[in-house]
Amino acid sequence: MKELLELYWTFVRIGLVTFGGGYAMLPILERELVDKRHWTTMDELRDYFSIGQCTPGIIAMNVSTFIGEKQKGVKGAVAASVGFLTGPVILILIIAMFISNFAHLEVVQHAFAGIRVCVCVLILQAILRLWKSSVVDPVALVIYIVVFALHAFSGVLPVKIPAAVLVILAGIAGVIISDRRNRAARKEGDAE
Repeated sequence: MKELLELYWTFVRIGLVTFGGGYAMLPILERELVDKRHWTTMDELRDYFSIGQCTPGIIAMNVSTFIGEKQKGVKGAVAASVGFLTGPVILILIIAMFISNFAHLEVVQHAFAGIRVCVCVLILQAILRLWKSSVVDPVALVIYIVVFALHAFSGVLPVKIPAAVLVILAGIAGVIISDRRNRAARKEGDAE
């Protein structure tokens, strides 16, 4: 029970400071879950983000579910997920009750503009971290360029390819390339 409460309260705190969506929260998750608690590794966290991007729902919510399940099974997944939702739901309810009273104020508009800039910085930081750890060889760079081009230019292509399909295709390409590398390494080992 103690571990479930720890999962719950950890994700309550994470949920309270998660502004800007999944990628903006990557540094917070890394610090809290990888560096401080050692509940996961950075490689696993990147994998959770990748899977979370392909599955329905919010990336951050999916990641909390994966971490909770890894720690304490289904009960851990529920504890972490409910913990992650608790803070934002309470905050959103409070804001929803009062936003119409102050959203039009100039100072609030300026605050929102500043928050948007901060969120962009957090997302850029997450992108740079993911880039450094993911695009590690020429093959990964080629996959990146192809996926980026297909996504960026999908508006002018005859068929728009959904992001989830691109992620799945990139995953398949990664499996095929890894398999070919392993076969080549085995043949080279057998030849010696």
